[in-house]
Amino acid sequence: MLTALIDWSARHRAVILLSAFFISMAGVWALFKTPIDALPDLSDVQVVVVTDYAGQAPQVVENQVTYPLTTALLSVPKSRVVRGFSYFGVSFVYVIFEENTDIYWARSRVLESLKTLSDGLPSSVSPKLGPDASGAGWVYQYAVVGLHQSLAELRSLQDWLLRPQLTRAQGIAEIASVGGFVQQYQVVADPVKLRAYNLSLTSITNAIRNSNTDVGGRAIELSETEYMVRGRGYLRGVEDLENIVIKTNAGTAVVLRDVAQITLGPDERRGIAELNGEGEVVSGIAVARHGQNALTVIDNVKQKLAEVQTALPSGVSIQAVYDRSDLIHRAISTLRSTLIEEALIVAAVCAVFLLHVRSALVVIVMLPVSVLMSFIGMHLLGMNSNIMSLGGVAIAVGTMVDAAIVMIENAHKHLEGLPEQHDAKDRFKAIVRACKEVGPALFVSLLIIVVSFLPVFALEDQEGRLFSPLAWTKTLAMASSALLSVTLVPVLMLAFIRGRIRPEGANPTQKFLVRIYQPMIARVLQHRGRTVGLAILVTLASIWPASHIGSEFMPTLNEGTLFYMPTGQPAMSVTTAAELLQVQNKIIKSFPEVASVFGKSGRAQTATDPAPIEMFETVINLKPESEWRSGVSLDSLVAELDKALQFPGVANSWTMPIKARIDMLSTGIRSPVGIKVFGKDLDQIEEVAKAIELDLKKIPGTSSAYAERVTGGWYLDIEPDRLKMARYGVLMSDLKDVIASALGGEVLTSLIDGRQRIGVAVRYPRDMRDDPQKIMANVLVPTAADNAGNTTMVPIGEMATIHIKKGASSIRTENSMLVAYVYVDVQGRDIGSYVAEAQKAVAAHVQMPEGVFLAWSGQYEYMERANERLRVVIPVTLLIIGMLLYLNFRNWRQTLIVLLSLPFALVGGFWFMWAMGYHMSVAAAIGFIALAGVAAETGIVMLIYLDQAWQSKLTALGGQAPRMADLASAIVDGAVGRVRPKMMTVVAVIAGLMPILWSSGAGSDVMRRIAAPMVGGMLSSAILTLLVIPAVYALVMSRRDCTSEK
Repeated sequence: MLTALIDWSARHRAVILLSAFFISMAGVWALFKTPIDALPDLSDVQVVVVTDYAGQAPQVVENQVTYPLTTALLSVPKSRVVRGFSYFGVSFVYVIFEENTDIYWARSRVLESLKTLSDGLPSSVSPKLGPDASGAGWVYQYAVVGLHQSLAELRSLQDWLLRPQLTRAQGIAEIASVGGFVQQYQVVADPVKLRAYNLSLTSITNAIRNSNTDVGGRAIELSETEYMVRGRGYLRGVEDLENIVIKTNAGTAVVLRDVAQITLGPDERRGIAELNGEGEVVSGIAVARHGQNALTVIDNVKQKLAEVQTALPSGVSIQAVYDRSDLIHRAISTLRSTLIEEALIVAAVCAVFLLHVRSALVVIVMLPVSVLMSFIGMHLLGMNSNIMSLGGVAIAVGTMVDAAIVMIENAHKHLEGLPEQHDAKDRFKAIVRACKEVGPALFVSLLIIVVSFLPVFALEDQEGRLFSPLAWTKTLAMASSALLSVTLVPVLMLAFIRGRIRPEGANPTQKFLVRIYQPMIARVLQHRGRTVGLAILVTLASIWPASHIGSEFMPTLNEGTLFYMPTGQPAMSVTTAAELLQVQNKIIKSFPEVASVFGKSGRAQTATDPAPIEMFETVINLKPESEWRSGVSLDSLVAELDKALQFPGVANSWTMPIKARIDMLSTGIRSPVGIKVFGKDLDQIEEVAKAIELDLKKIPGTSSAYAERVTGGWYLDIEPDRLKMARYGVLMSDLKDVIASALGGEVLTSLIDGRQRIGVAVRYPRDMRDDPQKIMANVLVPTAADNAGNTTMVPIGEMATIHIKKGASSIRTENSMLVAYVYVDVQGRDIGSYVAEAQKAVAAHVQMPEGVFLAWSGQYEYMERANERLRVVIPVTLLIIGMLLYLNFRNWRQTLIVLLSLPFALVGGFWFMWAMGYHMSVAAAIGFIALAGVAAETGIVMLIYLDQAWQSKLTALGGQAPRMADLASAIVDGAVGRVRPKMMTVVAVIAGLMPILWSSGAGSDVMRRIAAPMVGGMLSSAILTLLVIPAVYALVMSRRDCTSEK
């Protein structure tokens, strides 16, 4: 069928060329229409449930809100993990779903579960869904900076001007605010005056609530005009608050200003933002909707920011502090330049080997058509142009032209054999015959390369999402080149291979190769057994570098932006966090490689950020590497920064922004290695976690180890005495209301000021609630009313005791089980060997109480999952390749020759990776998978030439019994006579990969790990193809066909 297709294409050249033209135009259209991004979306499908429970301690939040929610959501269909976070006053529940779950289906199922659970929660709480955003949705952050404005004024600008306008940008899930001060009307009640007027705090709160409402009186007609009636009761400011009537006493009204002081001040805050070590700022975070293209969303946000710029007060400016579009443009630029370099190098290789520019034009034209066909497939599959998808095309460039190279060289061979006085018809027949000879086998060999990538498609979760675009584009590229090799390439050969063809014997490149190769192949055929034995020894010797190559999940993807994530001790105050954050940022900004530093402590007002106040997140934007100090690399810069940022009680962690967000979502662990300690008791969990921390710090390679202090919070417990309460006639509800308002500052209502909404809170003066003894004496609780309706105010110390206790600062759960995390940063060592040693050390030295168990997580979890998957899929893939080889050769001998020779092709890959200092990772494994396919292809090409030469020799013998000398002569003819196309394919593949190896831009760390085993393996594969396969072929065929060894 393939030979018929080649013949049809050659006879219908106009149809093929027009088809190629229109396909190219469609490819150009797809190229410009395909959205671009830095990386594929690696995040899991998540649904976040956030519940505010103001003023409540983490243990109360856990017991009354988080635990009921997590247990109910465990039964949601397709949910994989349910993580709960209980902090002071707020609960987060993250439901992580299985692969390929539609996010809106997932949100609807979670919403159904919440509706059935509403009766089991406190009446004052209302769970709500977070934004429909992905874990990597933080695509753009900006700081609002003002020369003359206060932090409160800047926060009001962010919340009531910028946020509503930017939320309208297409693709935005929400705009989150962090930093500054949210304004609040604070009613500071004087307990002395309250006692003098015999007023309780409850009476003040009720009066404020009831005094802030408008009413409608329908409509009336006056003078034939309808007037809508409204009763204006909304509070408008401090004056209105001061004049609220609390009660009347003998005809005299007691108003709020008589017993309280009213001011406009800051609300308590759980998040701080700081810029460049120069002081606090207000910040906004653009969170992209799930599935939206990041670059498009960022462009939309920037457009909205430009529109709203004119509405900002004088002196206020917007500064970008994190912009992912910079990474996207750098990454795509790196890959595009690499692709252009590869195409030029491959074309130059063809021209040098053939010394015929017109023949090189076949490759030069065919290559971009194949690439453009790949873009059509990408567009149809809805894929982005990113590091991985373009990387798939990049690693395929050298292999895509293999078929064309072999067919061109075979055509040269046939054209050289034509008589000098040949006509166009003879040339046509010669070129078509040359294509038919090798075309079908080459098509199968390219198909084998496509099949060899099946293990990549079998990867799941984060590694599957990362590498499936690469596998798709490489498959599309190879499928396109396979199709073009039997359609367009014969037509291009007929069009371009004209004029004088330099005889192969007169080609300097051919002469040089033959001069070196002929004596080698002759020696190999004399010592066939020794050659094969030596190949086996060399293969076994590669066990040494393979065993000395470390293992990791993935090399760190250099995003061009560092993410510094230190963690302080629990119970850190907001003031201390702000001071520490500014000092850290000032130190970081002092490094000449740093362009800007933006730090955040605590959480932003978004469900996608469950961070306590002691967790810091600092985005470090770096200058271009050309502006760095001499000899400074990214790793050395991180080491310098880490050394400069050593603070007592603070554990440092270094990563990249996108990676950190995705890791925290996928596993909950933000460091390369993490240990999850599960149990039933927080005290036991913390003790085990701290023991693990101490043990891990002794292991070589540990940069930092930090166990969460889950019981590091401090509590002021007010324990009521129920008998004394009964004696005074105090209800528990009244006592709780007083504690919530007098000490906690309960928000009662909101004042409307234009578009702003400002809360009103009531509490006692600070100097009367900053000490347990003052609380006991000054906080008043109303007794039950007597027969006359009068109440008495009793100090809370008369009916309760106050104790300072240590407890949970925050509570984490995973699938409803209590858990604490141990974060471990590893430097100078591979993760695989580190975790193996760490597991032995922990098992030997850390005693596990009953009910406590460990789970090793972080990158290690990904690595183990990927290895387990590949161990199953790779053997199945080899079996499929073997079946394809058999279908091509129709002979088990040739099939086994190719399959058994594959391990030798991997030898160079192991030695090259060891020499480069690379660890085995999923990226390197994909390089080896690609290498196996290319090595099989080169083996097939060699066997094609050897079989052709041997069949020609048998035909020439005319039925005589062949001898070993005849076989050796045929092998020399097949191997030496075709050394040029074999070397062309090897050199084209290696040369095509060299731009990837020397690239240094964004994403190059991952791509170099893929290219390294392919480059090293192609070198050993060349030796295999040229020397070992002829020796094996001679051993096999001599036993089958030859009657004599001489």
